[in-house]
Order: sequence, then C-alpha cells, then structure tokens
Amino acid sequence: MADSSLTRRRLLKGGAALSAAGAAGLTARSLASPAHAFDAFQLLEPGPTSVGLGAATVNTWAYGSAVPGPLIRVDAGGLVHARLVNRMPQPTTVHWHGIRIENAMDGAPNTQPLTGQNQSFDYRFTAPDPGTYFYHSHYGTQLDRGVYGPLIVDDPNEPLSYDVEFVVVIDDWIDGTGTTPDAVMTAMHNGTLNSPSMYASTLGGQAGHVSYPYHLINGRTPSHPVTFNASPGQRARIRLINAGSDTAYRVALGGHRLTVTHTDGFPCDHVTVDTLLIGMGERYDVLVTLGGGVFPLVASAEGKNARAFALVRTGAGTAPAPTVSVPQLSGTLLSLAQLSAAPSVDLPSRPIDLTVRMFLGMGPLGMTWSISTSPGGTPQNALRVRVEQHQRIRLQFTNATPIWHPVHLHGHTFQIRGAGQGPRKDTFIIKPNETITADIDADNVGEWMLHCHNLYHSELGMMATLGYGPTPTLTGGTPAHQGH
Repeated sequence: MADSSLTRRRLLKGGAALSAAGAAGLTARSLASPAHAFDAFQLLEPGPTSVGLGAATVNTWAYGSAVPGPLIRVDAGGLVHARLVNRMPQPTTVHWHGIRIENAMDGAPNTQPLTGQNQSFDYRFTAPDPGTYFYHSHYGTQLDRGVYGPLIVDDPNEPLSYDVEFVVVIDDWIDGTGTTPDAVMTAMHNGTLNSPSMYASTLGGQAGHVSYPYHLINGRTPSHPVTFNASPGQRARIRLINAGSDTAYRVALGGHRLTVTHTDGFPCDHVTVDTLLIGMGERYDVLVTLGGGVFPLVASAEGKNARAFALVRTGAGTAPAPTVSVPQLSGTLLSLAQLSAAPSVDLPSRPIDLTVRMFLGMGPLGMTWSISTSPGGTPQNALRVRVEQHQRIRLQFTNATPIWHPVHLHGHTFQIRGAGQGPRKDTFIIKPNETITADIDADNVGEWMLHCHNLYHSELGMMATLGYGPTPTLTGGTPAHQGH
C-alpha cells in the first residue's frame, strides 16, 4: 500500500521548499534535507489528463497527471513564483485561497485577465502568514475537476512541537464518471438536478445538492487508500484541507482524539475533540499523539452516506476496511463557539467604523443564488460593499436559505464574533436562519471577492465584492466586478 506523498518527518528545523505532490506513491520527505529555500518556484500546467483514483480512472483536467496538484511550500515572508501555462480548452486563473495577497495576484476573474488556452501568466507574491492554504482555479467549474493543490507556509519559528506532518486534501469527485461539473451546474440552473435527499442536523437541514460517486483523500478512493506512515508515540500534525465543491466532511482518526491548533492557517487556543466538521474551503490543523498499529482516517461526507478514507500506519497490523466503524465520528464534535484566536493573532480592540448587514438568498428551486443587503434581495452578481482603507469593518451575515453555506472572503481573514473572542478564519459555515458576525481590518486595498464556497452557489450568483473606495472601471468603462 502506497505511502502518502504528503507526509513528512520533522527531524530538524528546515526542509524542502517545494515537493512534487499529488499522486500516492512518493516517499516521505525528511525536514533535515534539503534546507528550506526562501523562495519557491512552481510550474502549473493544467490540462486534459487521465487520472487514476483507485476505484476508477477518469478523464479530467488537472495540474499534471495526478490530483491534488503539486504541494507548494515556502517560509512565511518568502516569495512564491508560480508560472501558469494553460493547456485546458477554457481560460483559467489560479486563486491562492486564504493568502493575504496583492490584489493583482489573487487569481480572481474580476481583478486579472483570464489566461487563455496555451497562454501563460506569472504569479509572484509574498506569503506573509504561516499556515495551511491551498490554490485552485477560480473560473467556471474547474475546481470540481482536478484543478487544485495544497500550499503550506511554514513558520521559521514554529512554536508547535511535533515529529511528523500529514497534509490531507479531501475532495468530492464527479468528473469523468459519466457526467461533468458543467453538466451538473446546467441541471441545477434548470432545476432538473433531481438528487436524492441529503440531510444533516449538524448543517441545519439540507446537506448538499450533488450525489458524488467518489470521495477522495489525496486523490484516492477508499478502496485504494493512501497510507500515512509514522512511529508509535510520535506526535503528528495533520493539516486538513477541504477542496470539495458541495460536501462538508466530518473527520476523525480511529482510536485518537484531535487537538485543534489552527483555523484557516491562524493559531487558536487549543481545543481537544473527537471529530470536527470541515466545509468547502476551510482548513484545520490538529495534533495527535499516535498509538501503535494501523488506524482509519475517515472523512465522512456529512448527510451523504459516503466517506473518504485513508490509513495511518505506525507498525504491524491488518489494515481496517474502508467501512470500519469509527466511534470517534459520534463523539465530541468541534463547534465554532469553542474556538478562540490565539492572543498573537487577535484583532486589537477598536471602534467599528462601518457595519454592513448581508443576506444570503436563493431563487426558485435553487436555480439562482444571491448576496444582498436586504432580505429577499434579487439574485445577482452586482453587490459591491464599499470600504475605506484602515477602517474596522463589521460584516453581519444572515442565511435566509434552506441550506448551509461556507462563506469565503479573498485577501483578508475575519475574526468571528460571538460571546467571546472568536477564531480567525477566511471561510466559515453559516447554517439556515443563522446570523454570524465577523470583523475585518481594511488593510489590503483592492477589489475582493466575497462568496459562497459551494462552487455551484457562487457560479449561480452567490458572490459579491468588497471594494476599497470608488468603484474602479476597466478599459471601456466596465465595472470591475463581473460574474463569470
């Protein structure tokens, strides 16, 4: 059984600045060799390819011949240079999800020219904040193919103590299985998707729209899982990334508890639970002290009666079956209310300069979706929230739809507000009829997408812009915010 390519052993400070990741079968990397470089370069060449998922081989689009795409690593403060060479039959961009980045490098179609077939674009940016991030196409439904990969920004003065690290990329997969994400979106827009009922009380009702045939960890189906290798007694840092398009996952490691240390890249006060729920676009880091044996790492597709599955092996033993019962999945579930930002990343207390109330809305039969500043707002892509540099902004989101949404803001990281100081996050789950308050400091000038990270919701209208100052215009007088 293959070792995961996204495993590394933390022996000494430092490590490879970049590794070729994606397919299972590459060996674990030692942090002792070679030394970290300050800069990272990566060629990203998305195009049509055939990918073996384990249970099936599919024709799709991806960064190379495997999913996820290459793992990019850099120290905080380091310069990332990624050259995009587009071999797909559609234009594309690369979005650096969660990175506090210059607006022109963000990879959003409203702020950079699309890169057409056989064209190239050079992304150059500083990765300022350590943490777990990922990159993906931000054009059409390409994210629900294989056009994504992990991005890890290491802390040169890492405060956590651990021996081994697992990068775990979870995904829901439908492309090349007799349909395509474009066909799914067309059916949703026409009101003809006809999916089976999917319900999860943890998500407040409807769990999703799409019944995916496969759920993957690091590009592999449960029948052919990746294996993360370590030794008994080692402390593992597990970096969890949900790169899916329509599925929340409940994650647990059989026989172990999870100590949550980071939310969307930012440190939080440590909380120990049995399991956690991770929405599309979210990332969590957890620490686990490993027992001896072979353990199931399960990402249960919430409300969809399916799972992604991997193995953690620390010694001899028979691998558990993909259907094995994992009691931790029914144990203590992490809640947003349990999370608080670590003092080092708390937004400092100051008056609120601007409060904006926003409502997430749905058109008939879920054929269109919206973000508006009034209840029952017309589904559209036109909302622009104007802010000014140096303001403290309070955003209040109310979900007026019957389904949950993972809300994501580009270029900034919220601080969720509640009874106490909440966590720092760039993506958060909001359930039906729920209101969540989030503060940001307006410290990164630009036009920034604010949208649902359910791919189909955003493509069908649940998208807005947070923009600094007057609305800019493109050549010919077109407003900078456009749907795509």
